Amino acid sequence: MFFTIPTIMTWTRIVAIPLIVGVFSAPLEPQTQNLVATVMFIAFAITDWLDGYLARKLNQTSSFGAFLDPVADKFLVCAALLVLVHLQRADVLVALIIIGREIAISALREWMAQIGASKSVAVHMIGKLKTTVQMVAIPFLLYDGKLFGVIDTGVWGTWLIWIAAILTIWSMVYYLRKALPEIRARVVK
Repeated sequence: MFFTIPTIMTWTRIVAIPLIVGVFSAPLEPQTQNLVATVMFIAFAITDWLDGYLARKLNQTSSFGAFLDPVADKFLVCAALLVLVHLQRADVLVALIIIGREIAISALREWMAQIGASKSVAVHMIGKLKTTVQMVAIPFLLYDGKLFGVIDTGVWGTWLIWIAAILTIWSMVYYLRKALPEIRARVVK
């Protein structure tokens, strides 16, 4: 199941990273760079939903796909955050909170899977809400202009990325609390 349609779509998110970063090095007007990067990010982010849908619809779910999907998401989000910090459109503290949480929770989930307790840190609604807010905030910050001549995406994106950071902390606390009984049981042994 290494090269199914859903898995190939997941790989595209990883391939997208240097493309999105490269847009800001291309000899284009800043507004064009912003628009191209935004469209690319949205298109690749949509594959996150689409690959899961297709995997279920085509009966092409796999352990490898289940592993690769969140890795691709995290790479895409982390790369976009680093670009936004570099462009001074996102605060470094926000990036540290979001990237740090991704590393910590990924490690926690790996450890919990090793001890057979992965259900206690299964994806929860707060994690999905955090991801949704991030996936709206990032394109707003990449675009960094007036959308439809009315919506200041820089302002909205800044508010949303801070809300995402708060949700990030909240979700990390949630997952750590769910894992705490297992952690305590292992420390005592």
